[in-house]
Amino acid sequence: MKIGVLSDSHDNVPMVKQAVDLFNSEGVELVIHAGDFIAPFVVAAMADLKCRVVGVFGNNDGERIGLSARFEEVGEVHPNLASVEVGGRKIAAMHYPELAEPIAKSGEYDIVIYGHTHEIDVRNEGTLIVNPGETGGWTTGRSTVAVVDLDSLEVEIRDL
Repeated sequence: MKIGVLSDSHDNVPMVKQAVDLFNSEGVELVIHAGDFIAPFVVAAMADLKCRVVGVFGNNDGERIGLSARFEEVGEVHPNLASVEVGGRKIAAMHYPELAEPIAKSGEYDIVIYGHTHEIDVRNEGTLIVNPGETGGWTTGRSTVAVVDLDSLEVEIRDL
């Protein structure tokens, strides 16, 4: 079983649509967005996903009422921390790296996902920690997402 992970899409709808196409072609069974959607219309770009989306708000997500309303069409969004169980794995998602480290060290989760830094981070220190980089590509010039195999805990970073 696979999940798709993206973060920091920052209104880049064409990149979000490419992520949707990639996730659909990979047959992911859940997509997690680690925040900084920015505007509600970005969530609409995820409507073609063939699976549910779980998201968390980031520091740039000011229009939270509109984002929450749009999320009702694709899944669920959480203020700070999302906790889901899928494929026998317990997953935590948040936007901030300051939260990711202590949550990973708690041992309560198999996978901890975060965003905010726009930098790819994949490491396994007893708990798999994943930052897929930035989907928007505005800061680094590279638009990336992650595909995580829940059985092997292998992570593939994909360029869009």
